[in-house]
Amino acid sequence: MPEAGARRVNLALQGGGSHGAFTAGVLDALLEDGRLRFDGLSGTSAGAMNAVVLAHGLALAREQGLHGAEARALVRERLAGFWRGVGLLGNFAAGVPLPAAQAFMSVFTQWFSPAQANPLGLNPVRRLLEREVDFARLARHHGPKVFVTATNVRTGRGEVFSGERLSLDAVMASACLPAVFQAVKIGDDHYWDGGYSGNPAIYPLIYETKSADVLLVQINPIEAPFNPGASAPEIMERVNEITFNAPLLAEMRAIEFVSRLLAEGRLDPARYKNVLLHRVDGGAALAEFGAASKARADGAFITRLYDLGRSAGHAWLQAHAGDVGVRSSLEKVAHHKTNPSPKPQP
Repeated sequence: MPEAGARRVNLALQGGGSHGAFTAGVLDALLEDGRLRFDGLSGTSAGAMNAVVLAHGLALAREQGLHGAEARALVRERLAGFWRGVGLLGNFAAGVPLPAAQAFMSVFTQWFSPAQANPLGLNPVRRLLEREVDFARLARHHGPKVFVTATNVRTGRGEVFSGERLSLDAVMASACLPAVFQAVKIGDDHYWDGGYSGNPAIYPLIYETKSADVLLVQINPIEAPFNPGASAPEIMERVNEITFNAPLLAEMRAIEFVSRLLAEGRLDPARYKNVLLHRVDGGAALAEFGAASKARADGAFITRLYDLGRSAGHAWLQAHAGDVGVRSSLEKVAHHKTNPSPKPQP
C-alpha cells in the first residue's frame, strides 16, 4: 500500500476505448512513486475498467497481507496484465488486418443495429474483465470507494454505481457504445456509455470521500484544431470529443464557482468542500493517433500508450506532487468565452 505519510487524493479517470491504456500507465507511475493514497476512484468506460482493476488489486494485496512496495507491485502487475489481455484482442480478427476490420465495422454499424449485428451480445472485453476482477472480493474490500457512471437510456441521466451496486454489468454498461453494443440491462432499466452523462463524474468524489483533492486523468482533448475542409469522419470525431467532454466541463465550472465563493468568504467552509483540482492531460500526447485509434487494440499499440502514460504520470509527479493537499494545480480550462458588451454609441 502507500508509504506512511502519503497524501490522500481522489482519481477521476476518463473513458476513451483503448486509450485507457494511457491512463493505466499514469496509474502505474503513481503506484511506483508511492507518495499518494487513493480515497476514491471515479471512472467511465475504460476509466471504469481501470478503476475496478486498480481497486481489485488493492483488495487482493490486502488479503495476501502485502504492504508498501510489494503491495503496489502486485497492483501494477494486475493493471498491466489486464491491458496485455486487451492487447491480445486486437489480434483476434481471423487474419483480417486491423485497419480493414475497423473500416468494415464503421460501414457495418451504419446499416445494422447491435441487436442485428451481434444478437448474442458477445463482447470479449467482458470475458477478460470477468476473469481479472472478482466483484465479490471488491465488495468486501474497505479500500478506496469506486464510482462507475453509466447513462440511463430511459431518463437520459447519468447514474453512478458503487458499493453493492457495483458489478460487471455496471462496468460494461459504462462502456456500452450504442452503435456497437446492445444496451446493458440492470434491474428494470437499460444503460449506455457513461461518457454521455459523466466522463467521469466528479461529484461522488466530493460528497462521499474525505479528500479534497481530485486528480483527473483526461484522454479526450478539450481543445483541438479544426479544418473547415475536414472529412465527415473527422467532423464526427470532433463532435464525439465535444459531447464526451461536456458533462466534465460543466462540473469543473461548478467546482471553480464554489471555490471562488469560498475564497471570497461568501460560503460557509464548514458546509462546502474547497476542491483542489489537478490533471494529467493526455489529450496532446494522444492527438497524433486520432479518435479512430480508440478502437485499436493490438499489443504494440497498447504498450506504446502505456509507456506514454507512465511518462506523463512521472512528469506530473515531478511538477505537482507537492501541490496535493495545498493548492489546485489545474489551470482554469472550463470557462466559456464571452463576447464583451458592446460600447454605447455616442
